[in-house]
Amino acid sequence: MANNKIKKHGISRRKAIGLSVAAVAVTATGAYLYLDSITSPSTTTSTTTTTMSTPTSSTTTSSSTSTSTTSTTSLTSTTTTPTTTPTTTTTQGDLMKLVLESSQAKAQPSSDIFVVNGTTGHDDGFDRLMGLMNKNNLLFYNSAKEGQEGLIAKDDVLLIKVNSQWNERGGTNTDLIKTIIEAIKNHPDGFVGEIVMVDNGQGPGRGSLSDGGHLDYEKNNAEDVSQSVQKVVDSSAGSFKISTYLWDNITLKKVEEYSKGDLEDGYVVQENVNEKTGIQVSYPKFKTKFGTYISFKNGLWDTQTASYNSEKLKVINVPVLKTHSVYGVTGCTKHYMGVPSDRLTGGSSTLGNTHLSIGKGGMGTLMAETRIPTLNILDAIWINARPLKGPQTYYDTAVRVNVIMASKDPIALDYWASKHILLQVAQARGYGPLYVLDPDFVPDIPNPSIFSTWIKLSMEEIKKTGYQTTLKEDEMNVYVVNLQ
Repeated sequence: MANNKIKKHGISRRKAIGLSVAAVAVTATGAYLYLDSITSPSTTTSTTTTTMSTPTSSTTTSSSTSTSTTSTTSLTSTTTTPTTTPTTTTTQGDLMKLVLESSQAKAQPSSDIFVVNGTTGHDDGFDRLMGLMNKNNLLFYNSAKEGQEGLIAKDDVLLIKVNSQWNERGGTNTDLIKTIIEAIKNHPDGFVGEIVMVDNGQGPGRGSLSDGGHLDYEKNNAEDVSQSVQKVVDSSAGSFKISTYLWDNITLKKVEEYSKGDLEDGYVVQENVNEKTGIQVSYPKFKTKFGTYISFKNGLWDTQTASYNSEKLKVINVPVLKTHSVYGVTGCTKHYMGVPSDRLTGGSSTLGNTHLSIGKGGMGTLMAETRIPTLNILDAIWINARPLKGPQTYYDTAVRVNVIMASKDPIALDYWASKHILLQVAQARGYGPLYVLDPDFVPDIPNPSIFSTWIKLSMEEIKKTGYQTTLKEDEMNVYVVNLQ
């Protein structure tokens, strides 16, 4: 089976063995193999219109990811020959239409995935997504007026975790963000809570401008590319409590929890390093523009009663689907790298280093020990399907597929999106190496830089909490609405 997997992805067994042995040699000393040291994949694209129909499932020797189904994904491609040089003037890129199919789980317990195909973000796509969720028993609103128990109550405090580290198509689509905000604002009971748009670009030396995250870029991911996250928030200011908080501003400041008498904004850093995943968990605590004290782990702090309310704090995780130069795929799980401070944890050492812990499942540990998202909304309106070329995604190298997805299970959603969207688009485009995007790829020896390795380890960490999560496609209910 290993031979078949290697042949499928166009790499020699000799090269694959070399990767595995190298990984073992370096991880024994606590270091990691970085896949961007491998020969870069081709970045050429077809200038003709193509139609492709490929199986969307495979069989693997790994019992945790074994799948068997006969559904197919069809891809129709219209290309405009993007260049490989970043541009500051064009927002054009490839357009690829996907035909995605629903499927039912064959085993229980199962995770639900909701998909709207054919949305630009600048339309009613998110409303259609909510409708699809409601129809299949995951209610967006918790409403006394409607007599339904759902995810979001009228007085919740919501942290909408976006990607602000990258501009152009590398950041979360702000049209999508705007429609999510509108949906919350239009709560049937009348929204009286608070929304805070948040992220940590990890400060100087990181991101598109090499100075961390930004919520007010000049070049954004939207129909109107001048529409930044900050402008979306400003457009709603005054009608209800909404603000932004860039955690970069506190990523170097170590503080104690509110319960210990520390009311300062900053990062709480746990003393111990997780023995299995190598992460030293850290998380932000801060006061919003409206005076609300928030601990990402413990919830809302009431200064009068000196107590936390964890239930009223909700996290909506809104990442962009794209490739990553080290870890293969960025989706819901990798997106949590914008929660902790990697500057206060581990430094140049591998012990406790947050970013290096990803390969051992550290983001799963972070979710498990702080806060698992209330809902994951995965932005695949524009994607970067070029293996090892992300997370920066330029206007002229992005592929437009017009898909948004949602799930309570970040692992299942990452699996399905990488397999049925990223991998299929990359294959249709002739990009490689494909194995770095394949959640079913089984290396001879687990490699911390390969997506299929670390996503499984992340899942195992979340499972320890009893939370429903899976990498088995037979345990996924997939509900799809094709708008076009």
